[in-house]
Amino acid sequence: VVRMKLYVGNLSYDANDSDVRELFTPFGEPDSVNVITDRDSGRSKGFGFVEISDASKARAAMAALNGKEVNGRTLTVSEARPRNEGSGNRAGHRSGGRY
Repeated sequence: VVRMKLYVGNLSYDANDSDVRELFTPFGEPDSVNVITDRDSGRSKGFGFVEISDASKARAAMAALNGKEVNGRTLTVSEARPRNEGSGNRAGHRSGGRY
């Protein structure tokens, strides 16, 4: 099973996980939905991620929902890029020498 993670951008700031799950369910039940929220206000930051275990269903959802207008906003749906694990950790670290 090839699980596919999708990035969903330009969501309404009122959108929550269940709203996004509802958008994707016609293409197959998502394994997970995670709307990114602001730590302080708890409001949506306008983007999130959806994981779907069937890659062909994920592609169908991406094709149908990318560019679709929802609540007056045009969605951006694309395959999520993997996080660069460890990137930036070494920045500014020098071995030896004085600081």
